[in-house]
Amino acid sequence: MNQAADVVVWADGGARGNPGPAGYGAVVATTDGQVLAEEAEGIGWATNNVAEYRGVIAGLRRAKELGARRVRVRADSLLVVNQQKGLWKVKNAALRPLSEEAGRLARGFERVTWEHVPRERNRHADALANRAMDAQGRVGRPRQGAPDPEQLRLP
Repeated sequence: MNQAADVVVWADGGARGNPGPAGYGAVVATTDGQVLAEEAEGIGWATNNVAEYRGVIAGLRRAKELGARRVRVRADSLLVVNQQKGLWKVKNAALRPLSEEAGRLARGFERVTWEHVPRERNRHADALANRAMDAQGRVGRPRQGAPDPEQLRLP
């Protein structure tokens, strides 16, 4: 996969209600914009930040499967980007395993560059995340006090 040794992962996640019904979208593209893969999944009841991380993880996994060596991750989540750059601490315990998984995947490439982009520049991944949320149908709120298995399970 010579032409795609360098790829861009566009990632987004969202939750309607925060927490609420959630999903993510990720696009893996060449540096000149050719789409190589799209990933999207409704993930049940979760927070926006959990969904954002799930999108990044899905995009990094797909980039690895495609043989990418250098990745530029573009996401509109300042929290995810700055945590992965090491500028912000991961204070939320539910995000820690997701942050660690994203970091582990990133270390599997020659180079990963993290870039925060405005939401308007991330429309493709955003559309995938919204489509995934729509496609999963109605998602019930977890019982009070019960941990959400989706937030505890690594993707």
